[in-house]
Amino acid sequence: MTDQGATFGIEGAHFRRDVHRFSHEAMATVFEIHCAHEDARYARQAAEAAFAVVDLLEQDLSRFVANSDVSRVNALPAGQAARGSPTTLECLAIARQMYDVTLGAFDVSIGTGIEALDLDPETHTVHARRQGIQLDLGGIGKGYALDRVAELLDEWDVHDALVHGGFSSVLTLEAPPGREGWSLSLSAPDGGEVLVRLSARRRAFSASGTRKGEHIYDPRTGRAVAGRAAWVSVPCRSPAGGSPAAVAEALSTACMILSEEEIRDLCRDGPGLDTWVLSEPATDGAKPAFLHMGGGGGAGLKHKALVAPKEE
Repeated sequence: MTDQGATFGIEGAHFRRDVHRFSHEAMATVFEIHCAHEDARYARQAAEAAFAVVDLLEQDLSRFVANSDVSRVNALPAGQAARGSPTTLECLAIARQMYDVTLGAFDVSIGTGIEALDLDPETHTVHARRQGIQLDLGGIGKGYALDRVAELLDEWDVHDALVHGGFSSVLTLEAPPGREGWSLSLSAPDGGEVLVRLSARRRAFSASGTRKGEHIYDPRTGRAVAGRAAWVSVPCRSPAGGSPAAVAEALSTACMILSEEEIRDLCRDGPGLDTWVLSEPATDGAKPAFLHMGGGGGAGLKHKALVAPKEE
């Protein structure tokens, strides 16, 4: 995800003296932790511990690291297995589940056969029933890392926090004191206008979208799909538990590919799931469609402004 794609804005956090901000480069992006805590030094120590977790995950999940778990799975011949860390197995299990939920629109194997991988969490092994399976966890690994960061912050009793990876994946925990939630905005790709403003707590968000001229391909067909941007919001069942950011990231990718009817079906089957979809401007000059589907509540929707009409 480039910084010119669909993103989220974090509003107001930089102007609060009680909110500390820490940043760290990993997974080809910048991770940030915004947290409200009375002890700035303690908050920094917690953030450094959390970023260390992100670095360890990158070593396991990146296909660009020669001996990572994913690289070893990608090298498997048919009938062989590779060991992986418990977190790698968990991330792959989520990816496989989201493959099923999205009817194959989210596919970390990019059409090379994720359904031919068998995961054994007891022995921490991945078995390939087919040769040539190529995994790329770039569409879920960043969200999964945010989920693990949230867990660590919870262990450190840093509960009033927001974490994000490159502004395209955001996880909000509890809000700063005196606030109902963290203030976020949804912005169109290529530095476009703000489309929605939100106040959020205990929610995971993900944005997907391409820059002008780029294309995204349906892994089920290999064909380019119509340009659009998509934002997804998923509720957190607890302050820091499960993997809602990983799920949100997978769903936002899938919403770039699925039809509007399929997206509505996802929202109907997923309580609390919110999606926003912005279509690419039509060639006849008509304004792009901006649709809000889901409306599961809890995100604190305060304002929604449709894309401005075309200029006369």
